[in-house]
Amino acid sequence: MAVEIIHDMADGVSADVTTAVAIGVFDGVHRGHQAVIRQVQERAATAGSKSAIVTFDKHPALVLRPENAPKLLTTLEQRLELLELAGIDYVYLVAFSEEKSQQDPAEFIKDVVVDRMHATSVTVGADFHFGKGRGGNLALLEDLGEKHGFSVEGLQLLEDGDLAPEPISSTVIRRMLAGGEVAQAAEALGRGYEIRGEVIQGDQRGRQIGFPTANIPVDQALAWPADGVYAGWCIRENGDRHGCAINIGRRPTFYQRAEHSLLEAHLLDFDGDLYGKHVRVEFVEFLRSEQRFDGIDALAEQLKQDIEKARRLLA
Repeated sequence: MAVEIIHDMADGVSADVTTAVAIGVFDGVHRGHQAVIRQVQERAATAGSKSAIVTFDKHPALVLRPENAPKLLTTLEQRLELLELAGIDYVYLVAFSEEKSQQDPAEFIKDVVVDRMHATSVTVGADFHFGKGRGGNLALLEDLGEKHGFSVEGLQLLEDGDLAPEPISSTVIRRMLAGGEVAQAAEALGRGYEIRGEVIQGDQRGRQIGFPTANIPVDQALAWPADGVYAGWCIRENGDRHGCAINIGRRPTFYQRAEHSLLEAHLLDFDGDLYGKHVRVEFVEFLRSEQRFDGIDALAEQLKQDIEKARRLLA
């Protein structure tokens, strides 16, 4: 069943429906989030309820402190897709704004969790804060649960000692990506890290030296892996997957100063036109850092080696 999206203050679940709710941003829908989702689904099944996520249409930090807001691991579209794939029944989408941030915590819970979602249980992270001045916390939520008749569970962050010395979180995954650690990020996410975008026409330099690429501009709101060369997959709109060698960077062999990095994916054994098409690029393994070469021949030789290494890794 497709997830049902409930838009803020527009509606709620039917009068005969109750829900087990989790509240949070869920950026990345990583393994920690997935553990929360499974807990919500178990509680819903036990109570004969539906599973529900209360989340935000934009990261609160983008509204409250945009100069320090974290880079996002997922667009809203991706988040909703991932929540649907996880089998969530309802997503209540809060339209976050400066005004919304000033809402009294108890009022928010009454309006959304009680009146609109008919919650029988609420699951949050143990360090959860909400409402005006972040005045709402787990203790307040438990008091409100007693008042309104829903149970509360505060979950500790998921730990994986083999992966990182600290619990899995969106912050940790961003740090992995910034270090080029895409394989570790994939382990924490439970899937390969993915960038989506429309293929644009570049300066044709790759084609001129025998390595045509699909170019995707950098979305400045999203977290991107560190500049470098990676092995990965390019997934077209029709679902076809092509192995690829991916370069993220400012192409120092050709440009002394480029304002932003560009993603260029050379699809293995592909000869077609992708201009204007939307593709997904999934990162598998870091190959090397970006570097400046003395000339075209040296660059072409290195690209040949990159492509062969990517082919072997993906085989």
